[in-house]
Amino acid sequence: MKASTERKIIRWIHIILGIPIIGFIYGPVSQIPQATFMVRVVFFPLIILSGLWLWKGHIIKKWSKQPSIKPKKL
Repeated sequence: MKASTERKIIRWIHIILGIPIIGFIYGPVSQIPQATFMVRVVFFPLIILSGLWLWKGHIIKKWSKQPSIKPKKL
């Protein structure tokens, strides 16, 4: 997958998962126990992770692609 496509997908996930947060703050979502649980335990952590990935994902990719140091054979 190209980097631009991945970034677009993650950006849209980030935006769509932000909608329940808006409902939690400005709407009656905070009065519904199941919705409150989903916002606090599922949506909010996913928004944080997707935001961090959009911000620092290139560093994580670079770090994971570095070859491990192998000892030289004698």
